[in-house]
Amino acid sequence: MGYWFEDPGIKGLLPLATAAGIRGLSSVFNTPMMIYGANVFSEAPGLGPGTIDHLNNKSLSKKAFIVTDEFGKRFADKVEKFLLAWGYETECWAKVEPEAPVENVKECAAAMTAYGPGLIMAVGGGSVMDAAKGGWVMYERPDLEDLMMFNPLAPLGLRKKAVLAAVPTTAGTGSECTGAAVLHDHSADRKIPIASAELMPDFAILAPEFTMSMPPSLTLGTGLDVLAHASDAVTCIAAGEMTDAMGLAAIEMAFKYLPRAVANGRDREARLRMLLAASIAGISFGNAGASLTHSFGHSLGSIFHIHHGLAVGFFIPFCLQYYSKYTDANEKIARILGVPGKNRKENTDNAVAKFRLLFKELNVPSSLKEMGVSEEKMKGDMERLVLYTREDIDSIFSPRPMTEEQCEKIWNYTYHGKDIDF
Repeated sequence: MGYWFEDPGIKGLLPLATAAGIRGLSSVFNTPMMIYGANVFSEAPGLGPGTIDHLNNKSLSKKAFIVTDEFGKRFADKVEKFLLAWGYETECWAKVEPEAPVENVKECAAAMTAYGPGLIMAVGGGSVMDAAKGGWVMYERPDLEDLMMFNPLAPLGLRKKAVLAAVPTTAGTGSECTGAAVLHDHSADRKIPIASAELMPDFAILAPEFTMSMPPSLTLGTGLDVLAHASDAVTCIAAGEMTDAMGLAAIEMAFKYLPRAVANGRDREARLRMLLAASIAGISFGNAGASLTHSFGHSLGSIFHIHHGLAVGFFIPFCLQYYSKYTDANEKIARILGVPGKNRKENTDNAVAKFRLLFKELNVPSSLKEMGVSEEKMKGDMERLVLYTREDIDSIFSPRPMTEEQCEKIWNYTYHGKDIDF
């Protein structure tokens, strides 16, 4: 079975589209309407326009389809109660499976089509929002039968039937603020990204109390995802002034508030700030792109079933080192972390040291060996790991190209936690 990102035409055009000269001719900075705070689902009128007024302005009918999973059902019930109070009809589909398997997404689309909503509400973590996006595409475009051959450069023509609101219950994926989704092809044990500017939700509704039940391990994993999104967005080839501003802000916020959120899940300020950091990082990488942390992390997660946030976050220091000879972007990260150096090497060394200090404080493994990855299995799967990493669409946005030999070398270095010195 083929995938859209294996098409050489698409792989050739994407780097061209991100070139500074092309972006300088005409660029778009895409964001959803963001509504955030402790009272976003009020059932009573407020002093000014509230969430319901904004939803009413865009919703194509008063039929809402809520997409969630078993864990998110408790939060979806509150959203459903809110919608019912304001005169909406609702149906809740709480069957999303972890990592949004392609077949599960098709089931979601079928239920969505049978109901015929004008508003889709995704209430959950990254898997839920990704499944809702995939289901939405198939609901609006039943002629697109194979999401794995999704062309990111072709117009979709969404919003003829419904608009999308995303309500995150974790603080990490940023999917509420991106036009991307990651689905899972279980037949090949492979993560399949899909992307289109039209997949950007119309609304990102951030309720910090929805994230307070996350256990420390999930809080950590999703927080590492924030840092990977933000560092990738700052260093990738499509970075610019607007994406830098948001990516660097997200890094600064995560360094300050992630340890607090992990230590005390009831810390309301830390929960709100991490939720905002996740969305800000989402906007940053949603407009600039992700890079090698995600190429390696997707492969690690697919083959070794490591949590996505931990998988991508782990690679941040190694990727910063790998990029260092080809970009000055590490200086921006070192500066926002308060450790600017005198030259490119010092900036990289100082930024990496800050990340490793934070990771040590949070008990993040410093090597794949510490993570429990089997060296025997890694070596046995090396050909597939290299293939998946280099074919991952995020590798296109790396500021430094990567050969098969370099890719394998990075896998071996990271297994032992060795600095990237080539």
